[in-house]
Amino acid sequence: MTTITYSLSQLGWTPFFQQQISLDEWEHNIPARVVCQHRSCLELLTERGEIRLPLSPGMPPLTVGDWLLLDRSDIFARRLERRSLFSRRSPGSKVSEQLIAANVDTAFIVCSLNDDFSLNRIERYLALVREAGADPLVLLSRADQCPDADEHLQQVRALEPLLMAEAVNALDPVTAQTLAPWCQNGKTVALLGSSGVGKSTLINTLLADQAQQTGAIREADSKGRHTTTARSLHLMTGGGLLLDTPGMRELQLAGCEQGLALSFADIAGLAQQCRFADCQHQTEPGCAVSAAISRGQLDQRRLDSYSKLMREQAHNAATLAQRRARERDFARMCRTVSGEAKKRKREG
Repeated sequence: MTTITYSLSQLGWTPFFQQQISLDEWEHNIPARVVCQHRSCLELLTERGEIRLPLSPGMPPLTVGDWLLLDRSDIFARRLERRSLFSRRSPGSKVSEQLIAANVDTAFIVCSLNDDFSLNRIERYLALVREAGADPLVLLSRADQCPDADEHLQQVRALEPLLMAEAVNALDPVTAQTLAPWCQNGKTVALLGSSGVGKSTLINTLLADQAQQTGAIREADSKGRHTTTARSLHLMTGGGLLLDTPGMRELQLAGCEQGLALSFADIAGLAQQCRFADCQHQTEPGCAVSAAISRGQLDQRRLDSYSKLMREQAHNAATLAQRRARERDFARMCRTVSGEAKKRKREG
């Protein structure tokens, strides 16, 4: 246990969370923020220092960045409403939602300037960030190793009119100064990106410390070794909070309609001008989207990316809804069986 203590404002406490607590709760409970997540417990920071909280079946789903209330015995009381929440469909064949991070102000979307560079992947992350309710900042890492870094930077900035993007060298301490405006006291920043794009190296630079183990890039395919295995929140010397997540090789969207509409506002705006409300933007007459592509105002790649993500999120959202419906039916059946058993016991 650490003896270092922090104020609530240093941990990211704002009026948004304060307004959720009654006077009685404030007298008998303490706020705590989740800074690291393990399989069986959570590491929390409070004004009194660090606390390790065992997970129990009765708790709601929790993730790094969450604000909790604990009683004076450090027992879980409740979770506060989230200001933002990152989630995805769990990787693999299991149909469930995986929480990634909560109460994030800005998401650094890290993409490497090597063979792994992909506008489609960046658009996928942008939709996730927009849906979560955070502000995105795209960071193109390994800029020192890319002769046409400025060209890639312009391609990214062209995705959205006001999209913030920077080309950085994660090993250069100047990078920390470049990102300082987003890392001010009490502000929470999350790093998102595929494995091996340099997130751990960037964390070390921002923290001026080797907080994360780093791995070398495999030259054969420009892929990196996945070196982060647990989500964790770090306090930076400048006052901000830096949240790291394991590299996500399989990021699937679910229930992300608003995020996609915001990330592809250009296509969404054009679609409203199509002759048919259910236009698929392919061969339909009067399609404003197809017309924009013919005029060179819209890239076919961007429309293909949008269409793919829309199909994916619709499929995943439907699958999750079906799973939740089955769980509700099963719970209802269990309650019915339990009720009948109690009734027979009383009658007998």
